[in-house]
Amino acid sequence: MPQVNANPPISRRQPAPNPEQDAANTMTTAAAETAAPPAASTPNATARLAVDVAAEKLAADIVMLDLRGLTAFADYFVIMTADSVRQIEALEDDLSAALKDAGVTRHHREGAPASGWVLLDFADVVIHIFGPEEREFFGLERLWRRAPQVVRIL
Repeated sequence: MPQVNANPPISRRQPAPNPEQDAANTMTTAAAETAAPPAASTPNATARLAVDVAAEKLAADIVMLDLRGLTAFADYFVIMTADSVRQIEALEDDLSAALKDAGVTRHHREGAPASGWVLLDFADVVIHIFGPEEREFFGLERLWRRAPQVVRIL
């Protein structure tokens, strides 16, 4: 009796089906579709994202200072003024959410909106949100006057 091959011949142009590889490709595709958005690629990009969010949320007198070469604890300060406790809270929430969505981890937080000052530490970028009187009192731009201003939005 002649032998009957239940499997069709495999063309040399197409690789043989590999169920394990197909499963791996499906898992890789699914993981890529649900992966977090890419992180802000550089400290400069992180600081600029913070400036953009602050401007969009109507912070006043936004300054981005380049601290590279002046200190080892941060590359940039982003300093801004908020007109009320509620605006300080809103800026803190919106900045934290936007940077988290960009894949940037917040390492530390200090201050309280009611005190007129909140610090958000994102390692290479430190964000200061001040009330008007507190900003004048602490005078960070005076203390870091050797740091070049990369951006200033009045």
